[in-house]
Amino acid sequence: MIRQFRQNRIGWRPTLLLVIAIWLVWNGAVLAAESNLESLPESLQVTVDTIWVLFCAVLVFFMNAGFAMLETGFCQGKNAVNVLTKNLIVFGVVSLCFWSVGFAFMFGNGNPVIGHSGFFLQGLDLSPLTNERYSGVFSSLAWAGIPLDAKFFFQLVFAGAAATIVSGAVAERISFFAFFTFSAILSLIIYPMVGHWIWGGGFLQTMGFWDFAGSTVVHSVGGWAALTGAWLLGPRAGRYNQDRPNDIPGHNLAIATLGGFILWFGWFGFNAGSSMAADPAAASRIILTTNLAASTGAVAAAIVSWITTTKPNLGMIINGALAGLVSITAGCAFVSPTSAIIIGFIGGMFAVFAESVFNSLHIDDPVGALPVHLIGGIWGTLAVGLFSVGPNVNAWHSETSGPALGFLIGGNIQPVLIQLAGIVIVGIFVGISTLVSWSILQVIFGLRVSNHAESIGLDLSEHGAEAYPEFSQRSLPLNTFFEPIRENLLQTNAPTSKQ
Repeated sequence: MIRQFRQNRIGWRPTLLLVIAIWLVWNGAVLAAESNLESLPESLQVTVDTIWVLFCAVLVFFMNAGFAMLETGFCQGKNAVNVLTKNLIVFGVVSLCFWSVGFAFMFGNGNPVIGHSGFFLQGLDLSPLTNERYSGVFSSLAWAGIPLDAKFFFQLVFAGAAATIVSGAVAERISFFAFFTFSAILSLIIYPMVGHWIWGGGFLQTMGFWDFAGSTVVHSVGGWAALTGAWLLGPRAGRYNQDRPNDIPGHNLAIATLGGFILWFGWFGFNAGSSMAADPAAASRIILTTNLAASTGAVAAAIVSWITTTKPNLGMIINGALAGLVSITAGCAFVSPTSAIIIGFIGGMFAVFAESVFNSLHIDDPVGALPVHLIGGIWGTLAVGLFSVGPNVNAWHSETSGPALGFLIGGNIQPVLIQLAGIVIVGIFVGISTLVSWSILQVIFGLRVSNHAESIGLDLSEHGAEAYPEFSQRSLPLNTFFEPIRENLLQTNAPTSKQ
């Protein structure tokens, strides 16, 4: 009976701790909502801000599951293991590269082009002291009143998202080693450099370029890298003929839809957490604009696909919602709900039309990463200059903490031109640097798997495993190389009679 009592008592401990944690977070949020920032005890404000940012970072991390499900569902079953493996390994690669070098290049003190302090998260840093009280090697993040480790983890999950975008566009024909190596290059140098220009105190930030949560920094960078990779790789075998593209349908739209919902869910942390503080008013507005843009993006894609193909296409609706999310990411804190509806709707339309344009150019993108992340990222960044409500309308948006009044809201054309200049600069840099990187990998290691490996699927050729082994007897005979292996396996596993 004593042992049973102890087991019951131990069983209640996790529940009790969870209740206490929820109570602390809830009461901290209530205090933050009912008090001015200056009136809160500093230690309590740091605690509440840190919990909020880490919670949002975990939501963004969970988006890796969304990307994995989305890409796997949109690809063929014979490549499911390969797609899942890439989506899993990429975050491990990015974590190591961004921790050791990338974060320093992006946020370390340096020059307008690149940071050169704080490698391996080393060096003086007095976080969570802020602004003039801060001293350290990450001055570009001195405005955020949370510990350095929390700042790093939040930025890490963004870097992981940028690298994961590439996976879908090059799926079903890229060598695993080539993708592995390119992910390291992207997170070591290319992504951090662009991030430094826009978020790390670089020349674009000084020029007045605004990208609140990463339409350009994350999505366009990943989109440009995906475009150069998909172009160099060429289309999958049988994808195009001289007249029109041949559809290669994904094997499981159910898990693709699940992936879309997970991404939608994680995006609330992606955008709202970018304030790096538990500001109830800002978070509420950001989540509202984010959801409205996603909703209208899905509706727009449904309408356009219905008109153009006579049927509402599920894949296009999923990507329409994601395009709406990408489109609102740059301006989610700076635009009104009405503007968010317009931005998301146009983003969803662009996603459908852009897919046809890329197909006409024979650029094969199995999951629609280019229409969603590249085109959506460009449009969303430009939309900031068109729809920004301007400073001193929202408490978190002042002359120094947000863009000027948008051109379509009554402002002048200058914000649009600045946003456009940043889009062009980033596009040229990422396009050239990723093209060079892909080309070097192609010369040294080769980018694409063999025709034979592609025909049998990358699961068997690259990993020696299948996601759906119950179908192996149907898939293996398609390739004569594996036929003797299959026969030996069948003979080995055949039941033997008793002597």
